[in-house]
Amino acid sequence: MRAILTLCAAVLLAAPVRADEQPIDLKAAAGKEVVEANCGSCHSLDYIKMNSPFLTDKVWEAEVTKMIKTYNAPIADADAKIILDYLIKNYGG
Repeated sequence: MRAILTLCAAVLLAAPVRADEQPIDLKAAAGKEVVEANCGSCHSLDYIKMNSPFLTDKVWEAEVTKMIKTYNAPIADADAKIILDYLIKNYGG
């Protein structure tokens, strides 16, 4: 019986903890799907909305470049252009 309880406790502790997260709804515009697919695969899309009041167009460009060159985000050049255009047009300063 003790072994079963230990096994049950281990399974419950190993189960992923899921917060009551609300989906992030980015502005509907051309490029949204590319942003969601590329950016959302590594981090929360909430970062876009959270940081947008502080980021100018040049800083968005630096952020996209940093994600690709520093963090090795696997983003194709064509997608990087779409992402940058989307961020500047919808969340730029």
